Amino acid sequence: MGQQVLNAIFIGSIYALFAVGYTLVFGVLDILNLAHSAVFMLGAAVTYSLVANYNQSFAVACVGGILACVLMGLVIEYVCLRPLRRRRAPPIAALISTIGLALIIVAAVEQGRPGSLFAWLWQDGANSVRFPPDMVPNPTWRIGGLTREVPREIDLREIHRLLGYVIRYTQFGRGLRAVAENSRAASLMGLDVDRMIMLTVVLSSALGGIAGILFGLALSDISPYIGRDNVEIRGLAVIVLGGMGSIPGAVAGGYLLGFIEVTALVLFGSNVRTGVAFAALFLMLVLRPQGIFGAQLHERL
Repeated sequence: MGQQVLNAIFIGSIYALFAVGYTLVFGVLDILNLAHSAVFMLGAAVTYSLVANYNQSFAVACVGGILACVLMGLVIEYVCLRPLRRRRAPPIAALISTIGLALIIVAAVEQGRPGSLFAWLWQDGANSVRFPPDMVPNPTWRIGGLTREVPREIDLREIHRLLGYVIRYTQFGRGLRAVAENSRAASLMGLDVDRMIMLTVVLSSALGGIAGILFGLALSDISPYIGRDNVEIRGLAVIVLGGMGSIPGAVAGGYLLGFIEVTALVLFGSNVRTGVAFAALFLMLVLRPQGIFGAQLHERL
């Protein structure tokens, strides 16, 4: 059971990291960036390609994967969000725009051809692939009867703590909270609102890319569809569980969903794992629509 608890902590950390990216953009713009799941996939796919096809070290490949996600964050802001924001388009327009970009990203990756970055898809028929075990560092600790592969859950908790510090105590974090509270007032106080939004989307995309890399590393499942099939609905469930727009809520909701899924896996088997996120989402909407941290939603960030 102790091993399952460690697994729940790690998978919950990935869900939390993914959901924090959702929450950052929602907290500032009041829209869901539904291209986030495609960015999650892109981080894993680019990292795998650099390791398997171009013989780069895992560390260099991770940097490349995260940079690809940062660039995609710029595309999301400058192509999908900012033009609509300047035209005062309704939030549904931005939602549809990000859905369209997500479909384009997935289609671009799954159309890999020989000589392209994603040639492995053409070679393997778009099946799931895994990182080459001889090229990825994977030290293992054995403590009692428990097996821990590089205490990754601790690393993720450090990322969460660092993000919390940045949001609460840095100039960027204060500016971000000001824009989230009232963008017009923030602009009158001299803040460059467009710049703050751009940095928020870029940070959100980088976090999504890190989550995608860790997901592919942990579950050995990298394909063009991992964002859509594995984490998109779970990310939405997490931010509803924690409270829409609440970063602490996204972290708490991620760990909670991780524990719920692992418990269901132990008790009922793998067939029910996908339905757990839907069930948690439904129950929270019925019992406490504002989420765990709902009382703090007026101070979302």
